[in-house]
Amino acid sequence: MVENSLSVAGFCLCSALLAVLLRQYCREQSMLTALGACAAVMTAAAGFLAPVLEEVRDIFSGAGIPDSYMSLIFKAAAICFLTQMTCDICTDSGESAIATAAEMWGRGALAVMSLPMVRSLLERIEQLLE
Repeated sequence: MVENSLSVAGFCLCSALLAVLLRQYCREQSMLTALGACAAVMTAAAGFLAPVLEEVRDIFSGAGIPDSYMSLIFKAAAICFLTQMTCDICTDSGESAIATAAEMWGRGALAVMSLPMVRSLLERIEQLLE
């Protein structure tokens, strides 16, 4: 895993250097380079995370946590990663207002998605208090 981490770090540093060099000549190509690097790293990470996700599923199942909650947690994590990456790329492109809008969207999406879990938590608390 350390070797893979070093490879990804090297790839990211080379991509960042290329993006900085391209920024002098064409900002659009610089942004596309950053987007491509992010997509490549996320794709590689998805491949490595598959066994980890299966292990987490087994742990959650053993603890008696419903699959729907586990699915919500994974979706929330995906929204967080995508929102952060989008905000960083927009900020690097000089579009901080768009980055702020993307961040607000991500926060709103998390709030809406968490409502079923909050409702379930409140119902359980209510049952305990009765």
